[in-house]
Amino acid sequence: MYPHAVRLHSPRKPRSRPASLAALLITVIASFLGLAPAPAHAASLQEVTGFGSNPGNLQMFRYVPDGLPAGRPLVVALHGCTQSAAGYDDETGWTKWADTHGFALLLPQQKAANNANSCFNWFQTSDTSRGQGEALSIKQMTDRMKADFGSDTARVYVTGLSAGGAMTSVMAAAYPDVFAGAAVVAGLPYDCARSVLEAFSCMSPGSDLSPQQWGDKVRAAHPGYGGPWPAMSVWHGSSDTKVAPMNMTEVVEQWTNVHGTDATPDVSDTVQGYPHNVYRDGSGRAVVESYSITGMPHGQPVDPGSAATQCGIAGQHFPDKDICASQRIGEFWGLNGSGGGPGALPEQTGPAGAPAPMPVAPR
Repeated sequence: MYPHAVRLHSPRKPRSRPASLAALLITVIASFLGLAPAPAHAASLQEVTGFGSNPGNLQMFRYVPDGLPAGRPLVVALHGCTQSAAGYDDETGWTKWADTHGFALLLPQQKAANNANSCFNWFQTSDTSRGQGEALSIKQMTDRMKADFGSDTARVYVTGLSAGGAMTSVMAAAYPDVFAGAAVVAGLPYDCARSVLEAFSCMSPGSDLSPQQWGDKVRAAHPGYGGPWPAMSVWHGSSDTKVAPMNMTEVVEQWTNVHGTDATPDVSDTVQGYPHNVYRDGSGRAVVESYSITGMPHGQPVDPGSAATQCGIAGQHFPDKDICASQRIGEFWGLNGSGGGPGALPEQTGPAGAPAPMPVAPR
C-alpha cells in the first residue's frame, strides 16, 4: 500500500506524457513485477482522454471486446501499488472474462506525480470523498464508459487489489448509487485512515471497530442514501504481512452492517479447499461473501490455465493458488449468467467448485 510514498505538494496539475514514453514506462513496470507478456486479443488495452474534469489527475484505460453490444455490464478494476493498467488486466484474468462473458472493462491508472509508488490515495479525504479527487475521476471514467458503450447502469461493478482494494471500498461507499457490486482483494474497510500515520496503523495491525461504527462510516459517505447497497466480495491471504488479515473481518463487518444483517455467516463452506463464508439479507440474497486464502501472502490469487474456470498469469502479487479470484467474483456478481445479478453465487460449493446457481432478488 505504501502510504509513506505520497508526495505532499501543491494542488495537482494535469501533465501529459508522450505515448511512446507511457508505453515504455508500462513495459518497465511490468518487467519489474515479473509479469509475463499479455496474450494477444482481438481487442486491446486503449488509453482514453477527455473523460471529465479529472480532479484526481488519473489516466483512463479500457478493454472492450470487439463488437460488444449495448446493454452489457461494466467492470472497473483498480491496480495495486507499483502496478499499472497493463500490469493488471490479463494478469488477474479480467480480460478473459470480458471476452468470455461479454462486458466492458475499465482500468483507471495512478500517476507517479500523485503517489511515488503509483498507489491510489485511499487515505486522503480529498481523494476519497464523493465529488472530489481520485474518487470523482474514477466516477467520471465510469460515466464515459456508460456513454460510449451503452453499459447497463444496473450492472456496474468495481474491484481492486491492495491500494486498489482500499479504493474499491471508497468507490462502493462514496458511489453506492453507481455500483451494484464490489470486491475488495487484500484491501481495507472504508474510512479506515485519514493520514499517512493512520494508514500504517490500519494496514497493520489493523483497526478494530464495531460493525455499527464501520457501517456508520459508509452511511456518512453519501448522506441520505438509503440503498440499495453494493454486494461485497472480500478476499485476503491468511499470511499477508503487508495488510493484516484482520482487515477482511473488518470489511465484512462494515458491509454486513450496511446491508442490515449480522456478521455471523449463513453459509460456511470451502471452495477449492479455502474457507468461504456467505452472509444473506432477510430476503435470502447473498449480500457479502469472504474468502480466506490459506497461506497466501499479499496479493490476488490466480489459477493459470485454459480450463473454463481458470485464469490469470502468475507473478509478483499474483500467486498461483489454484483458485481464480476474478472468476469467482464475476460469478458472485452474476456476470456468467448464473443468476442475473449480484449475489448470484452457488448456495454451496465443495472442493470441486461445481456451481449450482441460486435465484437472487433483483437489485
